[in-house]
Amino acid sequence: MLRKEQAETGTDLQVRFDEREIDRIFAEINQCYFPGATVGIAIKGKPVYRKGFGLANMEFPVVLTPSTRMRVYSVTKHFTCLACMLLCEDGKANVDDPVGKYLPELHPVTRRVTLRQLMGHTSGIRDAHGLSFQFCGTHWTAPSSELIELYRTFEDFDVEPGHGFIYNNGAYALLTEVIEGVSGMSLADFMRVRIFEPVGMYDTLLRRTDADFVPGSAAMHMTAPDGRFVKSTLGGDRSGTGGIASTVNDMLRWLAHMNMPTVGSATTWATMRAPQQLATGVSTGYGLGLVHRIYRGINVLYHPGGGMGANAHMLKVPGVDLDVIVIVNREDVFSRELSFRILDACLPQLEAVKEPGEQKLVEGTFSSAKTGRVMRLFARNGQQIASHGGFSEVPFVADGAGVLRPSLAAPLPYRYTITLLGDPQNPAAIRFSDYGNVEDLTRVSPNNISESPSEIAGEYCSDAGKFRVTIADGEMKTTGRFGSMLYGLERLAHGVWRAIPKSSVAPWLSCTLYFRDSGFVLWSYCTRAFPFKKLTDRIIKNDL
Repeated sequence: MLRKEQAETGTDLQVRFDEREIDRIFAEINQCYFPGATVGIAIKGKPVYRKGFGLANMEFPVVLTPSTRMRVYSVTKHFTCLACMLLCEDGKANVDDPVGKYLPELHPVTRRVTLRQLMGHTSGIRDAHGLSFQFCGTHWTAPSSELIELYRTFEDFDVEPGHGFIYNNGAYALLTEVIEGVSGMSLADFMRVRIFEPVGMYDTLLRRTDADFVPGSAAMHMTAPDGRFVKSTLGGDRSGTGGIASTVNDMLRWLAHMNMPTVGSATTWATMRAPQQLATGVSTGYGLGLVHRIYRGINVLYHPGGGMGANAHMLKVPGVDLDVIVIVNREDVFSRELSFRILDACLPQLEAVKEPGEQKLVEGTFSSAKTGRVMRLFARNGQQIASHGGFSEVPFVADGAGVLRPSLAAPLPYRYTITLLGDPQNPAAIRFSDYGNVEDLTRVSPNNISESPSEIAGEYCSDAGKFRVTIADGEMKTTGRFGSMLYGLERLAHGVWRAIPKSSVAPWLSCTLYFRDSGFVLWSYCTRAFPFKKLTDRIIKNDL
């Protein structure tokens, strides 16, 4: 086992670079008929591997190269944080200022969260960005300023500020407005003048939508149900949430710059790198736009990004001065998996991955009558998977005490634990610790699953955000100010339903509905216990 100082400094570890071994990792997408990926590796700041695999666009015989512009999605977030911190260096803002100091038009609930909490995903505010996808569909194109309007109506939190970690794109829409208001510049211009050009990233830009034409850009490719690739464009105004388009060459320059930054002070970078600490005493493992993790005994710093038909993963191993960037322009290939396979190949001395052993894989649905949280445990490909909110599926492994913890395959270092209560092979309940916030959930069963969705039919609305839900004919239609979405319904238990998007390109918008009193609460990948009340006079059967 690597000692703590080895994990931090990489002592006794040597980078072994073998070009042919890296080529083998990308062999399956090394073809000229389909989209693929671009890859960059640097050791001690010097690029040793820069290649492209596959097509930039299936309509043209143009292959991907290290200089192809591609969307990096949420890798954008630490650039947004740096932009905000530069304003703090200028004396125009303070990282612990309440956001209401700069955006006084927000609801009092939102006004009191701080810039630091927004950047660290600890603000607890509702995610207007995620909710807009949930209720309006994946192709809404409203500008960020209209999205901010929703924060005039949200009257409660997902969790009290500073008490939980919930990844929140809407928080970065607010940060975009703050940066633009304080600087007097568009975020695109601010990033170009203050960050990209000083570092020499001349092919990198903030591209908020796909409505314009940008030379040298790759297209994004989704997969249809029959396996064909289909065109994809960016839904929504990504702004500081995930709008950057960059190249492998530029991202390697950036990763090298992070070793001895000239943009941003030492204090700024120390603040951005430091993981946030919650009021529960639990570290989030997330700084300001940067993720910290111990991977097979070594400290790594990274950030993933993903969206419609593209994804990216930026990774640094500070202890051995190894940098990796992988950018993909197809839905069915995952940059995060590829980047960690590169890490495994370059550092073969790392600790072996612990096998789950004889772990019993648990199946069942569990819910909390207090909060409406629903969790599903199931097996997939020999792994224990836990899903809460409908689609947020995280692989878990059992530790020596039998407590389930997220495995290394999880995209973020989630501070979750699941303790099985009762018979470990068929638990009557589970105890879920969510970053130190503990909740017991009781096993539920379908209990006459043949019952029809007509029992919950009706019209529902949420005063916060002015969202509307119509349930009829076994389907759920959601409507917001920017559009609508259609869902199918699956009954999980008495009063507990799962809503699954009819659109094959948006399975991640699945959510759970917990009916009680005269309405329901909705849980999704970005939202907790969002309340809806019933508008019609129809009586719901069985007094749900």
